[in-house]
Amino acid sequence: MSNPPPFVVVAGAAGNLGSLIALNLRERNVAVKALVRPGTAASRTQTLRDAGVEIVEVDMSDIPALTATLTGASTVVSALQGLRDVMLGVQGNLLKAAVTAKVGRFIPSDFSLDFTKTAPGSNRNLDLRREFHKELEKSGISWTGILNGVFMELVTDATLPLINDSWKRIVHFGSAEQKLDVTTIPDTAAYTAAVAADPKPTPKLLRIAGDTFTATELAAIVSQVRGQEYTTQWTGPVALLGLMIWVLKIVIGGVEDKLLPVWQGMQYLENMISGQGKLDPIDNDRYPELRWTTVEAALREADAEKRKSK
Repeated sequence: MSNPPPFVVVAGAAGNLGSLIALNLRERNVAVKALVRPGTAASRTQTLRDAGVEIVEVDMSDIPALTATLTGASTVVSALQGLRDVMLGVQGNLLKAAVTAKVGRFIPSDFSLDFTKTAPGSNRNLDLRREFHKELEKSGISWTGILNGVFMELVTDATLPLINDSWKRIVHFGSAEQKLDVTTIPDTAAYTAAVAADPKPTPKLLRIAGDTFTATELAAIVSQVRGQEYTTQWTGPVALLGLMIWVLKIVIGGVEDKLLPVWQGMQYLENMISGQGKLDPIDNDRYPELRWTTVEAALREADAEKRKSK
């Protein structure tokens, strides 16, 4: 009797990134098990079911149940998001189960700028990922982390405060010539699926950037897209941003249960504009069939959506 074909497990598949990873895997004709919390509304997973993804409700604290679910998987992809209880606790359980189930490869929920090069303590959320890498190393499992810079959507929707439309400015700390790496969520998902489906061994770290630009270059791009002149505006040295983060952490306080308090977003910005989190080398060409969204294209699409909603 032949063994069943291998499959890929995606944890956090009810979220945006996780669901896109699962759908991209199905486009590659890869069998997928999507792990979701017990009681997850069927409406949140209907698109996955329609694509042929097997939805598995599982208690992520139940390691034997997780192990049984993961047995036979070629790769486990974690798209989990959270603080210590999730990134080390829940993801740690997933790792233990993957090791016990003899899964071939683990893809952790890294999806960020290059925290292997940033200073410990400079970004709380990235410190958790750095700590989890130590657990991966101790486990003995083959693993690949995917670093994509910052999600481009944070730039186009102004969550990351680079584009100021009121002043027609591209606001920056430090040098206006510091390169910044950004990648859309769909492009990140497509690349992750390519790695998860790859039968060949993959490196421990892969770095991707859908686009890379400086504040000066972004000003030119936004000017072209919107037909109005945008210029750069220096806000101060990088050290000033660090001081602002320190003050906000003291003033705000009591946000250890929040994933993205204001100062946390500023920590990501500091890691970017300091150049510490710069991606190098870039591994975009590993899967030549993939196409990458530029910030110009993303801005045009975002602006078109805004016009439709008015």
